[in-house]
Amino acid sequence: MVVADVGPRPPCVVQFEHGSAARGNRSTVPEQKGLFSPIVIGELELPNRIVMSPMTRIRAEEDCSPSERMVRYYAQRAAAGLIVTEGTHPSPMGRGYTYPPGLHTEEQAAGWRKVTDAVHDAGGRIFVQLMHAGRVSHSSLLPDHALPVAPSAIPIYGEIHAFDGKFPFETPRALETGEIPVVVEEYRLAAELSIAAGFDGVELHAATGYLPNQFQVTGSNHRTDGYGGSLEGRTRFTMEIMDALCGVRGANQVGIKIAPGFTVNDTYDEDPAQTYTYLAQRLNSYGLAYLHVGYDSGYARGTPPSFNPIDLIRSVYSGTLMAVGGFTKASGVAAIAAGRADIIAYGRPFISNPDLVERFKIDAPLTPWDVRTFYGGDDHGYTDYPVLSAE
Repeated sequence: MVVADVGPRPPCVVQFEHGSAARGNRSTVPEQKGLFSPIVIGELELPNRIVMSPMTRIRAEEDCSPSERMVRYYAQRAAAGLIVTEGTHPSPMGRGYTYPPGLHTEEQAAGWRKVTDAVHDAGGRIFVQLMHAGRVSHSSLLPDHALPVAPSAIPIYGEIHAFDGKFPFETPRALETGEIPVVVEEYRLAAELSIAAGFDGVELHAATGYLPNQFQVTGSNHRTDGYGGSLEGRTRFTMEIMDALCGVRGANQVGIKIAPGFTVNDTYDEDPAQTYTYLAQRLNSYGLAYLHVGYDSGYARGTPPSFNPIDLIRSVYSGTLMAVGGFTKASGVAAIAAGRADIIAYGRPFISNPDLVERFKIDAPLTPWDVRTFYGGDDHGYTDYPVLSAE
């Protein structure tokens, strides 16, 4: 989630556009390639390299089906080279917010089909981000008031927004070894529903403290079975999900998001550079649509890493790299020209500028966003931001 996780946060702006990448054997992108040049990811041709980043907005229906205002919201932003949806839970136990969208029922898939049809009719392309909240949830949001699940019974510090107010995070229940394949199967079924829903592909949210990330890092994974301990063990859950998603969609229609070194949602690791370079190297063999790296943390909890996560991963990952991290138009152009990234994801600017691509093209001023309308509510601050023609 690019904007935040459960509610407005104190500013903590982090930008990653400075510095040069240690690219290893990867050649520099030619200078003529920029934000407005096309690029092929898998079998999908993007007309530009400006991606609408996944952003939590909490405006789905009570059954977690996409609402009509969500149809309008995404269609308004179809000029993006690619839209990646807000985090969408693949099972009832994956829910982490009050009114998030899901993709585990036929009704939810039908609701998403309205969104994807509207985006495609407007000339766009759209991936769904599959996000299992794991311990970043609360029993009041889950079936039968069950405790959230996690790799280990370690709670997050702080509070979560639920239906009846804020509550301290609960101590989650550690998944039994035999339960983990069931969770992987839930992701696989969500990938199947993504086809019925009309999505062009899927992105696994394996960042910022959600369930795959909880398995990856040492701070939240104290397991002693085959899903803990070593780098191979801690990344096993992520790789099994990727195998499941690629088995349904094909690797060229699958992406994954990671945020190396960030501590949002208590995502602590003893050696994050080693953990994430290992993960990226394992992902090299898949031939994915892209690897999404960084974190636009203007309103997020946690601290940034001591290293530049985009450059860290660029040095070891040979496929298409999507970078996010407080980019402006100028810094996005520079990152592509320097070969630090292939495509650039923008978060908050897309909230208040549905025609962000056009504004970038002509260097038009950007409409400022209203933080108070980020999470939940009606059309105000969601679908009523003006476009240039209206202004």
